[in-house]
Amino acid sequence: MQSILHSVIGPKEVHPTNLDGKVAVVTGGAFGIGYEISRALAHAGCRVIMVNRKEEQGDDAISKIKEETPDAKIEWKQCDLGSLANVRDVFGDLRESLPRLDYLSLCAGINTNKFELDADGIDRHFGVNFLGHFYAINQLWPLLRKTSKMPGVSPPRVVFESSEMHRTAPSDVKFASVEEINTDIGPTHLYGRTKLAMILATHGLYEKVIRKNNDHIYVTAVHPGAVNTAMQQQWKDAYPGITGKLLTWAMLAFGRDPEQGSYSALWALTAPELEEKNQNGFYFSDVGQPGKESAQASDPQLAQSLWILSENIIKEKLGPDALLDWDV
Repeated sequence: MQSILHSVIGPKEVHPTNLDGKVAVVTGGAFGIGYEISRALAHAGCRVIMVNRKEEQGDDAISKIKEETPDAKIEWKQCDLGSLANVRDVFGDLRESLPRLDYLSLCAGINTNKFELDADGIDRHFGVNFLGHFYAINQLWPLLRKTSKMPGVSPPRVVFESSEMHRTAPSDVKFASVEEINTDIGPTHLYGRTKLAMILATHGLYEKVIRKNNDHIYVTAVHPGAVNTAMQQQWKDAYPGITGKLLTWAMLAFGRDPEQGSYSALWALTAPELEEKNQNGFYFSDVGQPGKESAQASDPQLAQSLWILSENIIKEKLGPDALLDWDV
C-alpha cells in the first residue's frame, strides 16, 4: 500500500550518486532491503561486497545488478552470522584484503520467528541479528579507522538496520547472562530485543570507541518502516495458524516495498547532512528524522551490560584473544 501511495505519503527517496572509488560491505546484501542498498550503491559507482548465508541469493543478486549496470563492481561472500567462527574468518579476511571501507551496512537478520539456537548455542535471533554484527564491526574496525585517516576521505559510516519494533523488547531485559538470552520469551520479544540491542550498541560504539578515540567515523541505527519482503512470511512460523497468516497479510498489504525500505539506511550511509549536523550515535525513525527511542534504548547502563555480555560471549566461544582491541 505504501509503495502505491509513495508520492503521497513518502518515504523521501534517496538515490546516491558519484561514489566512485568508495567501498561498501552490506550484510544481507543480496536479499530484501540489503539487496536494494547494494544495488543503489553499486549503481552509483561504489564497489560493493554483499555478505549472505545462501549462495544462490548472491549469484542472483549479482546477475540482476549487472543487467542494469554492466560495469557494476559487485561481489558476494558467504557467511553465517550465527557462527562467530565464520564471522571471524570472513570479516577478518575482508579486513586484510580490502584497501578501504567507507560504508558498513548491517542488514542481515531473521524476522519475528520461533525460538531456536544458532551454531554457538545462542538464541538465533540474538546471534544472527545482533551478536554476529557486533563481532563483524570489531573485526572491521581497524580498516574503518585506517580509511578515516586517508587524505581527502569522508568519514566512514556504520549503519544498523534496527526498527521501531525495539519497543517490543521485554521491560525486564537486563542483558546480564547467556541464560537470560537463551530463555524463550516469545517471537515478538525475541525480535524486539535484538532491535533494542542494535540501538544500544550504536550509542555504545559512539561513546566507548568513537568519542573515546576521537575516531572520524559515524555510527547510526535506522528504522526502515514495515517492508514487504519474504521475511514477512516468518510470521507464519512464529505464530502458527490464523494469527500468523493475518500478521503476514497485514505486513505485505500495507508495508513499503524493499526499495523504499532501503532509503533510511542509504540516507544514513551517504547524506552530507549527517556530518554537517554531527548526528553521530543517533537513531533515525525515517529518512533524516531522528527518532525518539524508548527509555530502554537510551539507558547507558543497559548499553554497558550489553557490551560486556557481547564481549564475554565472544571470548567464551572463541578464546580470550578473539576480539581486536577497539583502541588500537
